[in-house]
Amino acid sequence: MRIFVLPLGKTLSIHTIMNIVSVYKKFPTQAACIAHLEHVRWNDKPICPYCQSTNQSPLPKENRYHCNNCNTTFSVTVGTIFHKTKMDLQKWFLAIALVLNAKKGISARQLARDIEVTKDTAWRILMQIRKSFVDDGELLEGIIEIDETFIGGKNKNRHANKKIEGGQGGNSDDKTIVVGTLQRDGKVKAQKVKDRTAKTLHGVIKKNVAAGSELMTDELKSYNGLTLLYMHQFVNHSSNEYVNGNCHTNTLEGFWSLLKRGVIGQYHYVTPKYLDKYVNEFCYRYNSRKTNTTEVFAAVLSKGLSIR
Repeated sequence: MRIFVLPLGKTLSIHTIMNIVSVYKKFPTQAACIAHLEHVRWNDKPICPYCQSTNQSPLPKENRYHCNNCNTTFSVTVGTIFHKTKMDLQKWFLAIALVLNAKKGISARQLARDIEVTKDTAWRILMQIRKSFVDDGELLEGIIEIDETFIGGKNKNRHANKKIEGGQGGNSDDKTIVVGTLQRDGKVKAQKVKDRTAKTLHGVIKKNVAAGSELMTDELKSYNGLTLLYMHQFVNHSSNEYVNGNCHTNTLEGFWSLLKRGVIGQYHYVTPKYLDKYVNEFCYRYNSRKTNTTEVFAAVLSKGLSIR
């Protein structure tokens, strides 16, 4: 069994659930949080983020270090998702735990109430945490389901002056298109796209799916022409065919359901500008669904320390 080393000589088993109680117990003070970040980022040997020198002098009162090489001061949060934060790191750790345990996401207003900060601060914290929810770049392989969905409010629920003629269902004029690729019994990847043309969809598939994989799609004509690199089967949804032997996109449809319930139930509305960040969050949560939250918490912290 793997053990994560924590500050003050404590250890945390991967079988421990990382929730708000665990955060309070394992990281009771600002010093404990900083010590843990320094262990994760530097292995307890500070490195200047500006010149990469290891010639440092500690400034314990400020929780910082002075670089004797480039004559600057720095802390472990420089160049990370915590950069220039004025909020206690314990609240950041609590926020990460809350996000990871919220299966349908958590809104900025809810997080603001939970950790006692303003809505704007909570929104920034969430956007910073989402920077850690990045794809590992590994290609999907095997049986791959591919499908598109449309994110946006229902036309019938809009005010009369905001309704769009024909703006319902698959009308991309008033919705944002998201394309997903899902490996059966594996990971899902999804991203915002501008259209559903063959050029766009083929580009997404080649970027995310290994050659030789078996593709399962619907009857959309944009998927034609993929047989040079992949095996391709499809079901005809327009003829009420949703399963044909092993060919279906039902697993990915289930992921779309989780995504849309989160958007509608928690966020209510997501602008196209930030949609990819929310989609990445749901992909990350889905892909780590079988992983203990302590491992996921450690992975998010580690990634957050390398991304600003």
